[in-house]
Amino acid sequence: MAHAYTPGLKVTDQLLVKKRRILPLKGDVVVKVGDKVNPDDVVARTELPGNVEPLNVANKLGIPPEDLEMVMLKKEGDEIKKGEPIALKKSFIKWFSSSCEATIDGTLESISSITGQVLQRGLPIPVEVKAYVLGEVTDVFPKEGVEVSCIAGFVQGIFGICGETYGKLKIVTPDNTAILEENLITDDLKDLIIVGGSLVTAEAFRKAIKVGVKGVVVGGLGDKDLRDFLGYDIGVAITGSEGLGCTLVITEGFGQINMAQRTFDLLKKHEGELACINGATQIRAGVIRPEVVIPSKGTESIDFETQSAIGGLKVGSPVRVIRHPYFGKLGNVTDLPSPLTQLESESKARVLEVEFDNGERAMVPRANVEMIEG
Repeated sequence: MAHAYTPGLKVTDQLLVKKRRILPLKGDVVVKVGDKVNPDDVVARTELPGNVEPLNVANKLGIPPEDLEMVMLKKEGDEIKKGEPIALKKSFIKWFSSSCEATIDGTLESISSITGQVLQRGLPIPVEVKAYVLGEVTDVFPKEGVEVSCIAGFVQGIFGICGETYGKLKIVTPDNTAILEENLITDDLKDLIIVGGSLVTAEAFRKAIKVGVKGVVVGGLGDKDLRDFLGYDIGVAITGSEGLGCTLVITEGFGQINMAQRTFDLLKKHEGELACINGATQIRAGVIRPEVVIPSKGTESIDFETQSAIGGLKVGSPVRVIRHPYFGKLGNVTDLPSPLTQLESESKARVLEVEFDNGERAMVPRANVEMIEG
């Protein structure tokens, strides 16, 4: 019998993490298979073409476009310097001669005798791709990038902002229910990844940015606060390029929601260790979830086949309810009845029975839960 797809969030103390680090254009790979890399190590680099800036030379010199070639001092492909003459209109009287100067450093890309314009190409923009995680290069894609792998503790979040960063983990709230408030953000948290409980206040996050905290991992955040930080509403586009200087990973959802005890305990277990986090999120097709990766420094073995296997719902599976009236509650599946069940809306759907952490039981549509994959 076919069964419905159930989304899942991974929260595990030991996972084989593989990260592809790919250049936007073909370039040079500077590491090889077997190399050990740190998060800040460059693994590949390339150069993006510079920006194009048009310059209407014919208009500046007061000549018809078809005469442009006659006055040009530079030809296509030549290097140019800002302020350097690239065209000269001569006159019998020296003082009446006029010139046109380049407006940027770069190269002269094209000359048009139809429009009277030349196109200036700016200097190439260097791009470097870093390893992001502490691990080993396990594959190389010539001229494109590499795959970096590590065995790590791994936590997937619900939502995040800002991109990749790393730092040592620091727990700053007494438990998973406490609010991360402004008074808990101190100057000694600079360059650390801090972990809160059920909510981070707007004031606390602003102070974290000011202090120089690298990242914040917390259960929830008010959606109004998010709008205030960014100055706009986030739609379905990918996040990760906000440039606030502090990456935020929300593990549970919007509003005040206790961080799952299992997640909090895992992060607390690794306090003081290096964590690599990424707030990039995409909620449309090609889902991207924010994450916390805690690379292991040991050499323990791991069952790769077991790691790659994704099981379906079964009795005992830990789940989180993602719809009203039990939104945000965690529990374990206690029964998976096969027949369709009529809901309050009079529609029929497959349901499951879940026992919450407080001992309460409820019947919930299977589409209203997500698995927490270990």
